[in-house]
Formats: sequence, structure tokens, C-alpha cells
Amino acid sequence: MHSSHRGHRRTSQPADPRAGHRAKSRTRRIVIGGGALASAAAVTVAVTVASAGQYAESPAGADHAVFVQGNELDGNTIHVFARGDDGKLSPSGTYATGGEGGDQVDAPTDSLASQDSLVYDDGSGMLLAVNAGSGTVTSFRVEGQELKDRKVVDSGGEFPAGIAVHGRVAYVMNAGGAGSVQGFKITSKGLKPLRGSHRSLGLDNEDIPRFDTSPGEVEFTPDGRNLVVTTKGNNTVEVFPMKRNGLPAVAEPVVNESAGGVPFAISFDGTGKRMLVAEAEKSTVTTYQVKRDGKLKVLQQPLASGQEVLCWLVRAGDFFYGGNTGNSTVTGYRMDKHGKLALTNEVGIATPPSANSQGVIDLAVTEDEKFVYVQNAVSGTVDGFRVEADGALTKVTTAEDLPVFEESGMEGIAAV
Repeated sequence: MHSSHRGHRRTSQPADPRAGHRAKSRTRRIVIGGGALASAAAVTVAVTVASAGQYAESPAGADHAVFVQGNELDGNTIHVFARGDDGKLSPSGTYATGGEGGDQVDAPTDSLASQDSLVYDDGSGMLLAVNAGSGTVTSFRVEGQELKDRKVVDSGGEFPAGIAVHGRVAYVMNAGGAGSVQGFKITSKGLKPLRGSHRSLGLDNEDIPRFDTSPGEVEFTPDGRNLVVTTKGNNTVEVFPMKRNGLPAVAEPVVNESAGGVPFAISFDGTGKRMLVAEAEKSTVTTYQVKRDGKLKVLQQPLASGQEVLCWLVRAGDFFYGGNTGNSTVTGYRMDKHGKLALTNEVGIATPPSANSQGVIDLAVTEDEKFVYVQNAVSGTVDGFRVEADGALTKVTTAEDLPVFEESGMEGIAAV
């Protein structure tokens, strides 16, 4: 049974520090009393100037690159590939994270059983990676296809498995024990713990969790007002309404029963008003509205693909692509201007499976939304596909010799 935004998640960073945007991103409503307008304006100018220079030491960031997390138990690594304009990949280097990979109990194909364990943030030019086996998170400063200035911090919990970014704040999802989310400030010197941000998920796992009872993904809503976590075993989608300062506004999450069985990955449409959740039990996708108070409204009932064990879900324009680990296929979905989701074809397969593409897990989409990259855990490969006008995927490249799923295996991918 097996995702985030995952998948990769990029952010753009406008000058106003109260607004941010990542592939799925964020602004917050600001209310200022009339008597404070003058002083507030002065503060805003000062903060804007300070924020503009916050990442002054960072270069342009990543360019035409695909990053793959090896998740090795004896030392986690990031495998970097240069991406050509035609989507083809060529090896560009391997970098140690300074932490250890992890392997959840009884995981059939993916050791972390999550989406977005590896995230590139273009606002800071940083790549963020979880080290599940050592309970830490690594940040790298990215220059083109090179990783530099490695920093490692404690994740604030057991078995970190996912990361969400909004503006200058990152939240790490810890899957072990009771489960938790922990916030961090993104600075030019790496991640700094955000005091008062830690929240429990109230799970009942061991420090190394079972893959089917661990949370699947953590993600911000595009307006930044809510932080969402899927819990597979509890069959819930849990939401933390957020304050403007990046802290949860509640001590415990708002718990919503999932419309489909075993919710895993989270994605958002281009407007940011609709949240899609992939559900592994019957390979379905449900469309929701996330309300300000953290409650969910079902906009479209679970849509079945006819495939097996859908877990990961990413967006490329009006198309969405889901990874089905049960039969190693990728499903294509199209959303129309009214928000209705449908399969791109009758069989629910966007690209034919192949013998060299077994154990489909996490996916990533390039910033220009022209290419989709898919991890194949059993084969130890990454396939690259061009997105066609009708939503079909045409294979353009295969990267080989990546860590194969055995005792553990690669998981986590980001593309720019």
C-alpha cells in the first residue's frame, strides 16, 4: 500500500515577506488598525528591505537539474543530474547529506512511504532533504547543479519523512512515534527551529513506523493559511490553521475523515482553490476545498483510475500525474476550467509500463511543466517524460544505477 510536492515543490519569493508562492503557494490576509497605519507602513518598509537581503549570499539557485535522494541506510546521499532542454539526464555528482536514510517496517517498495521527502525551494536556492534514520534534516545551497554549504539540524521528532515550504518557513513531518510537525525558519545559514511550532499528530507508532500507519505527506495550502497532513492508518486528512507568523493557530489539528481509503499524497490545482488527495486503497483521487477553519468540503467524490495502489500525485499545468506502485504505472488526469477532474484516457495510463520501470514511487515536475520524472524503486531507475498536449507522457530519458529497493532504497525527487 503506497506519495507531496511534491514530488517536488518550488517557491517563488516576492519582495513582500508576508507573501510567498511555491508550486502551490501562499499569501496571508493582513488586517491593520487605522491608528497604526503610519507605523505599520514604516515597519513594512524596513522588513521588506531586510527580507530582500535575507538570502543575499545565495546565488541564482538550481538550473536544469533533477535531484534524487538515495536514502541509503549507511549514509544518505543526493544524486544530481543535469537536465537538457530535451529532458535527457546526465549524472552531475553525488553528495552526502551527513545523515542516514531510513526504512519503514514492512514497506513493500518505498522505504519512507511519503511524498516530498526531498524539496527544492527557489526562494532561498536551497535543497532540503530528510535523514529518516538519524532524525535530522539537511539543507544545501544550490548553484546550478552543484550542492554546497551543507547544514544539518535535528528534525524535532522521530523518522522525518516529508517537508513543506511556504515563503520563509519550512515544516518537517516526523512519522515515528506519535508523529509530529516541526517548523523551521529558512535562512541564508540553513534551517533554524521555529519556537512554538511543534505539534503532535497523536499517532501510535514505534520510533520506526509501519509504512501503512505513518503519515503520507505534509503540505501548505496555496494561500499559506493551513498546513495539511494525511494519515494513512487513521484514514484522516488533518489540518492546522496557521497564523501569519508561521505558527499553528491550534494546539491540535482539525481532523477530517478522508472521503477515500488510505489518503496519501496532496496536490493543488493552478488556482490554489482545490486540493486533490490521492488514496491508495482503491486508487482514487478526491477533490476538496480547504476552509479557513481547517474543515474540508468535498467538491468531487473519489475518482477511480482502475490502477493499483495510487500513492503519489503531482501537477503539470491542467494535468495531474499519479504513481501507482501496485502495477508500476502512471495515471494521467485532466482538470477542466470548472474544476472537474477526469482521466486523460479510458484505461487510466498516461504512459505504457516497461520492464525497466518497476516499482513506481515518487514523481517530480519541472518548473516549466514540460517534463515529469518518475522514480522506479525496484529497478533503481528514474524515467523522464515529455508532457504532450493531450496529457500523454512520452519517455525521453532513463537514469540508471540508483539505489534499488531491497533493505531500503531511494525515495525523494525534485526537478527544476
